Amino acid sequence: MPDTLVKPARFLAETAGYLLNRRSRDRADRETLEEFRWSPGALPAGMTLRWLGTAGFELAYLGHTVLIDPYLSRIPLRQVIGRRAVRAREDVLDQWVRSADAILVGHTHFDHALDVPAIARRTGAKVYGSESLRTLLGLYRLADQAVVATPYRSFQSGPFTITFVPSLHSKLSLGLRVPSAGEITCEHLDDLMPRAYRCSQTWGIHIAVDGFSLYHQGSAEIDDEAVRHRGVDVFLCGIAGRQVSDRFVDRALRLLEPRLVVPTHYDDFLRPLDAPPGFTVDVDVTGFVKEVHAVSPDFDIRTVEPGERLS
Repeated sequence: MPDTLVKPARFLAETAGYLLNRRSRDRADRETLEEFRWSPGALPAGMTLRWLGTAGFELAYLGHTVLIDPYLSRIPLRQVIGRRAVRAREDVLDQWVRSADAILVGHTHFDHALDVPAIARRTGAKVYGSESLRTLLGLYRLADQAVVATPYRSFQSGPFTITFVPSLHSKLSLGLRVPSAGEITCEHLDDLMPRAYRCSQTWGIHIAVDGFSLYHQGSAEIDDEAVRHRGVDVFLCGIAGRQVSDRFVDRALRLLEPRLVVPTHYDDFLRPLDAPPGFTVDVDVTGFVKEVHAVSPDFDIRTVEPGERLS
């Protein structure tokens, strides 16, 4: 049977199985998150890491702040599937964003990039990412703050050395296609409905500072041939949709050889950040832990809560 039939059938069967057992699966995932909760001392002295929900993080050190994929507005489902332009929620940004010296964007789906122009305008931060990201900033007349990433070229932002690594997005559309693939082509802000936030180039992001390194993978797929970094200290690993990526966890861990693995992008990003947390469909945090330990039980896994500043 061809993959065009097998993959959708498997995807739909797994989703149906999750929905039938959602309460027990979510309860198990909450227990797993509690079991592997972050413990202090994993970062260099003076460094803090804060999860912003979805694939978003704030990294601060020596008075310098870097944001990665900051998506805080978390628009509801009716707007995600609607045909109207969406905007950042300034009241939410007031609550969550104090400063930023650089903003790094792994790809330009709305749940990674929607809030970036508003944050860039507030902070004056340089914004690093794809050509589509520059197009997006240009719609807000902020193109001069955009820096188009070049593979493996290092950017310096304060104490942080940042490298963009070519990567891939998981084929979340029934296991066959990347959703909203291609480039952002809008010419007017009124055209920026959620589906207009096309994926564009996907990047893995390596950040080094004072002998310490982090690797951010915002989507659960990876380009094996492109990865050059080994032995990273912290792997910020997007896990939603990994089931449609062949052996993603195994491949990523063997490539990056991380000391610490932090699952991310498993939360229900249709809920506001101040609402009780939930899980995205069939994310299976418990299964992720088993997949990590199947590669090696020596991998240290830590989970975090949105908004919590970690040290």
